[in-house]
Amino acid sequence: MVNHVAVSIRLAPQNASDGKRRWSSLKEFVAQLTGTCHIATRPKQHLADASHRELTRTLFLVTLPPPSLEYCVKHPDTATGRHCTRCDRPACNNCLTPAPVGSHCADCVRSARPPARERVRRWNAVQQIFATRVLIALNVFAFLWTLTSSGSVERSQFDLGLSLVFIQNGEWYRIVTSGFLHFGLLHIGMNMLLLWQLGQLLEPALGQTKFTLLYFASMFGGAAGALALTPNGLTGGASGAVFGLMAAAAVGLQQRGVNPMRTGIGTTLVLNLVITFAIPGISIGGHVGGALMGAIVGYAMLEPRWTRTSPAIAWAAPVIAMALSVFAIGTML
Repeated sequence: MVNHVAVSIRLAPQNASDGKRRWSSLKEFVAQLTGTCHIATRPKQHLADASHRELTRTLFLVTLPPPSLEYCVKHPDTATGRHCTRCDRPACNNCLTPAPVGSHCADCVRSARPPARERVRRWNAVQQIFATRVLIALNVFAFLWTLTSSGSVERSQFDLGLSLVFIQNGEWYRIVTSGFLHFGLLHIGMNMLLLWQLGQLLEPALGQTKFTLLYFASMFGGAAGALALTPNGLTGGASGAVFGLMAAAAVGLQQRGVNPMRTGIGTTLVLNLVITFAIPGISIGGHVGGALMGAIVGYAMLEPRWTRTSPAIAWAAPVIAMALSVFAIGTML
């Protein structure tokens, strides 16, 4: 492909020799501008008349060489006219990826991608409340299962609820099943709302495993408290575990120099304790036992790093707490 550029220039010669001199200088000037390009001239009016003082127009037809072809750096046999807007290297359409500004080649896209460790960190950040989601899903599933399998919530209370008489018969599994048993939509709705809010606060600080251990340690503590105060009653719900999470969050804030009463955590904990003692039919032992166990385990788990003696304490505390709860229940038999 050959490109042509038409250049129209006007000359005002003083005489014939001046016209020839200007003509020669003009050709050299155009040649310098166009490099090795061929110049074809086609003057519209000759400069032979020395007395001619009007402007004389001369047309230059500059022939440019064909542009050099560029090939994709990844596919040398593919000609392209596109470039990467980041490194300015030629690249074909298959190698370019749309970017906020222009397109980037495969190498630039790969170099801009964070390293594997950073990608894992970001993935973990997204999954910070994974355990909270699983616990909520388990509670909701258990509630729906009790409705569909037994036909009523009242029936499921006797199948999964916690009472000392069932523990005496060897049904120790009720310590766990009662923690996922709820007696109505309001009951499960309030517990799951608090679990979701507390999980967003505690799980990123503790991690998935420690948060789950804290949850079950509080559940076991609530079960022990419920059996201690109302051994013949039938209790259930995730309230003991939720109260433990609230108490652990309050203790963790206090250890970090933040007054929990100036935050929503302390206010929510106190308000729920007042409701526990004010409204009949609520398991005082389950709520208080879960809160006490959560506060103790949270004190060990959420201890500030600059005062922590051994990381093993954070792992051992919930396990020991669950074992002590089971031992305490065993002494009631």
